[in-house]
Amino acid sequence: MNLLLQLSSIQHPAPIKITGSKSETNRLLLLQALYPNLILENTSNSDDSEVMQKALTNTHHPSPNTQAIDVHHAGTAMRFLTAFFAIQEGKEVVLTGSSRMKERPIKILVDALIQLGAEIAYQENEGFPPIKIKGRKIIQNRVSLPANVSSQYISALLLIAPKLENGLELTLEGEITSVPYIKMTLALLNQIGVRATFEDNIIKVTHHPSPITHHPIIVESDWSSASYWYSIVALSVIGTQVTLYSYKENSLQGDSTLIEIYKDFGVETIFNKDNSIAITKTQNHQLSIVNYQLNNCPDIAQTIAVTCFGLGMGCHLTGLHTLKIKETDRLEALKIELTKLGAKISVTNDSLTLENSNSINENIAIATYQDHRMAMAFAPLALKVPIQINNTEVVSKSYPDFWNDLKKVGFLIKEI
Repeated sequence: MNLLLQLSSIQHPAPIKITGSKSETNRLLLLQALYPNLILENTSNSDDSEVMQKALTNTHHPSPNTQAIDVHHAGTAMRFLTAFFAIQEGKEVVLTGSSRMKERPIKILVDALIQLGAEIAYQENEGFPPIKIKGRKIIQNRVSLPANVSSQYISALLLIAPKLENGLELTLEGEITSVPYIKMTLALLNQIGVRATFEDNIIKVTHHPSPITHHPIIVESDWSSASYWYSIVALSVIGTQVTLYSYKENSLQGDSTLIEIYKDFGVETIFNKDNSIAITKTQNHQLSIVNYQLNNCPDIAQTIAVTCFGLGMGCHLTGLHTLKIKETDRLEALKIELTKLGAKISVTNDSLTLENSNSINENIAIATYQDHRMAMAFAPLALKVPIQINNTEVVSKSYPDFWNDLKKVGFLIKEI
């Protein structure tokens, strides 16, 4: 479905309820499969989390045959489930996904699991899904990984660690990237009673055989989904305010750095007692160019780049090497689509540079490359010019209610 979006200003500042963080939800769903009496509230309604839930639910119905599990585009599910099924003794599965998923590397994680004693074999291309996993009891407890790999590889190992007979000692070699996501995983382990430490470059997780006896865990709403609302407010007139639910001041999510970044665009955040945040455009931006190192929050790079373009600002964004292996090559996709809109932009393997520009081409059709974040990052530009977003159904991967939520605040959305 292709949509044409238009909006002169926010008309109805209705409160927006965003469901739980996809990152937190998928970690907790795996922990719930390992410790079934864990109770979760406000879980994500994203496609990725539904895929994860379905795959884990299937584990409760043992089959003598090899089970095929298709995670579609869900990269987090592919990585987490690879580790999960590696320790399901006596169970045999083939994990597969979309054509793009079959191009996304998984060798580093598979190598680490095999080093620990797992039995995993590639079904098509070496280093890529689909993979066949025969669940085994894992005794080994020491493994090393390059520190600059996707944090999802690291988290996948940490999440299964408390069920390993001897726990896990994971050494990260080199400079660590995406630290907040690693800390999120460790904090969730601590929250359910698992002992885990992170000192220097060594992470230790203790074996935890006993059931979890704990109060329900309420998943905080998704900060990366909030980023599009920060962009909308930044591109609006002074005084525009949007209220979002439900957020914590001491968030585990690295994308909560939005609060500080968007101050540069004149947006202020206030935390309310009812777990809502009020985000308000208090002034126009003062800077002509901004520089951000986004190692710890690469998922908001697209939103920031489009916000800067919409405000006529330049930006230099670094620490983006993981964007090359996402749903699409996000750096190339940004370059192509922003250029269509009139931007002067260049990208490298890990950075993006956007020059100042005071004009935006109207009625441009934005390709989304099967990437939910491309669709949502470009939508706020409707505040500046009419804009067409193609294949809009991709938002269901992380934020299924996105287009309906835009309508709530006055966006005119027409199917074309």
